[in-house]
Amino acid sequence: MKKSLLLLLLLFCIKLSAQVVGTVTSKENQPLAVVNIFVENTRKGTTTNNDGYYQLDIKNTGNYTVVFQYLGFKTLKKTVTINSFPFTLDAVLEEEDISLDEVLLDAKEDPAIQIIRNTIAKRKENLEKYNTYTADFYSRGLLQLKDAPEKIFGQEIGDLEGSLDSTRSGIIYLSETISKLEKLSPKPLKETITASKVSGNSNGFSFNNATDVDFNFYENTISLETEIVSPIADFAFNYYNYKLVGTFYDDSGHLVNKIEVLPKRKNDKAFDGFIYIVEDQWSLFGLELNITGQQAQIAPVDLFTINQSFSYFEDENVWGKISQIFDFTFGFMGFNGSGRFTAVYSDYDFNPNLDKNNFSREILSFKDNANKKDSLYWQEKRPVPLTDAEVKDYIKKDSIQLVRESQPYLDSVDQVENKFKLGDILGGYTYKNSFKKKTFSISSPISALQFNTVQGWNGTVTADYTKRYKDSEKYFNIKSDVNYGFADDRLRGTGTINYRFNNKNRAYISLSGGSKVEQFNPSLTSLPLLNTSYSLWAEKNYLKLYDRSYVQVNYNQELVNGLHFYSNLSYNNRKSLFNTTDQAWYPKADREYTSNNPVNPTAYGVSSFANHHIYKLNLNTRINFGQNYLSYPNGKYNIPNSKIPTLFLGYEKGFGSSISNYNFDLFKAQLYQNVNLSNKGDLTYFLKAGVFNNAEHIAFMDYHQFNGNQTNIVMDGNYINSFKILPYYDLSTNNNYAEIHAEHNFKGYILNKIPLINKLNYNLVLGYNAALTKENKPYNEFSIGLSNLGWGKVRFLRVDYVRAYSGSGLVNDTFLFGFSF
Repeated sequence: MKKSLLLLLLLFCIKLSAQVVGTVTSKENQPLAVVNIFVENTRKGTTTNNDGYYQLDIKNTGNYTVVFQYLGFKTLKKTVTINSFPFTLDAVLEEEDISLDEVLLDAKEDPAIQIIRNTIAKRKENLEKYNTYTADFYSRGLLQLKDAPEKIFGQEIGDLEGSLDSTRSGIIYLSETISKLEKLSPKPLKETITASKVSGNSNGFSFNNATDVDFNFYENTISLETEIVSPIADFAFNYYNYKLVGTFYDDSGHLVNKIEVLPKRKNDKAFDGFIYIVEDQWSLFGLELNITGQQAQIAPVDLFTINQSFSYFEDENVWGKISQIFDFTFGFMGFNGSGRFTAVYSDYDFNPNLDKNNFSREILSFKDNANKKDSLYWQEKRPVPLTDAEVKDYIKKDSIQLVRESQPYLDSVDQVENKFKLGDILGGYTYKNSFKKKTFSISSPISALQFNTVQGWNGTVTADYTKRYKDSEKYFNIKSDVNYGFADDRLRGTGTINYRFNNKNRAYISLSGGSKVEQFNPSLTSLPLLNTSYSLWAEKNYLKLYDRSYVQVNYNQELVNGLHFYSNLSYNNRKSLFNTTDQAWYPKADREYTSNNPVNPTAYGVSSFANHHIYKLNLNTRINFGQNYLSYPNGKYNIPNSKIPTLFLGYEKGFGSSISNYNFDLFKAQLYQNVNLSNKGDLTYFLKAGVFNNAEHIAFMDYHQFNGNQTNIVMDGNYINSFKILPYYDLSTNNNYAEIHAEHNFKGYILNKIPLINKLNYNLVLGYNAALTKENKPYNEFSIGLSNLGWGKVRFLRVDYVRAYSGSGLVNDTFLFGFSF
């Protein structure tokens, strides 16, 4: 009862606090959402919400002409005399009279073709009009679920912090921001958030920002994970068919063409819907466009919809975007729902006095106390009124926030979740103290059970304790692993203490030590899991191990924006290990396990190195040139500049070894970049090179190890930092080396143009890898593959055909199967 009264009171206060309020409907009395409403000859306005309700900020009494503008409907102007507030002004809009002239109907070529040609010809000129401006920006983000499952993978989901009602439906995310935008080309868009609000989190900061929804259709492509071709791109005729639906005049006398756009092929990365183009000026008046998740290759999404409206600023001769609605529906693994991100642009200035010195790599920042604005502030500043459902969500979540953050409530939830369950035997057990932000977990040895020829069957139990501090920027963690091998009857254990200082420069220190089995090439992260099945089923023991007892300290930090520093210093006692078991489920008459010596498969009982101890120092930097970043009060979030390669520089030193020949120096460099080629897909390359010094006789695990693959399977989706079919240790070197990895994913550019094949929505991927060493002929791999394979929304599989050459001779060719996330 109290909540109902509070809701009614809040709704009443909202309407009273607004100066001009009303509802906009169609002639059929249906509420119209996203109607643009503004006072004539001003640059401030508002937009209706999903219920057709609006509130317009007019502070002084007097005579006003209020304009109601909505795509597909006639613009309505109402001249009113306001003597007192609040003032109610409702509006009923009529559908636009869109007609086709008989001459146009008789044309041999659809008139839309020439209109689009003219618009494309003026695309760059219209784009340049957005090079410099300032504007006020409002954003609202909404995510909601419908009939959500109660469990996923056997785990209880709960009500998602009070988001779901008894029907398992409700708003799971609601937030708003008010900010100031500044653009001075070629500098990136700068946004300063003055107010931020997140439902159910009084200390939260919205992740809505202008850059993420800056969909400018004067650009050739629109980024939705993949690049979607704009209907007015330079190469749009390769992707679209056009049809002139009709023409009409707006309230200012501009002739507007309504054009239907349709993709030429089913899975082309192209929109369908309508665009509105102003005659003679060849500018966008508005657009209503859709694209499926299948076309965009974002599997969980069913449909994306983008609606934009523009208004004419006569003094600057610019059609400026004044509102945008970005909708999507989704469904995956039993979760179904929808989202809407509303954006309103107002108070444009296309001739601002901006100083380039005021622009930096910081593209988003928050004013002090941005998340502490009260409800009166939001009632006055919010350009799009809340719907009843959104009002209820704020009231409900804000009222239960204190309860859900209280110790009695958190303790009661923990008491239920901390009970031991039968499934914990397989998945491990976790104990929480949510109020004190402490978590302890212990894994199940069954989930980490593996086999190798050195230890036989072996299992690992991991215990983990984490304490997070109030601001969540800092945390303290202790982790320990205990491993037992049944064949070698050896118990080993390691421990690590971690501490992160903050979430700004991410300064991080750790101390670890113990004893464990280590791969000669620790980069092969998925090999231990694959090795179990390959060994037991096919007697192929690819995993090669040695014993490492160590103490190590790590320190990482971003020194300045874009310059990251990683370092570690360790003492290592390294010993040889040998096979202790020949167990196999299906022994092969013509095959036996190879030795644990990675250099010589038949050297049973012979090690590739002598037992020794050694100190090792690693100093590494990663330089992201031109890196932009978002400054949140609770952290810094980096956005690498894809137009400039990322540079890695490193120095590795082995010293103080009990075998003096094992001391060495290694200088290394790497260069990585993912190049967006617009509608032609992505080109990714990764170059590596290293120079050894004083390394003629070093231990084999200190060689440069190439990331090879002998399993024909890729488990981790890593294709750009590894070779596809290179034997693991064939090219290992203690001399100078270089690697080339390159891959081009066409993302539909080629296959979507081939009849029948284009219905499959596969991506063609071409790859090249090369390894160069002083001791061997150049090794080259050429591959052609298909990604985005699968069924329905399950699209994470990939297959490649690979040919490998040493010098000019073919050494191997095969198919490679794997995941592509």
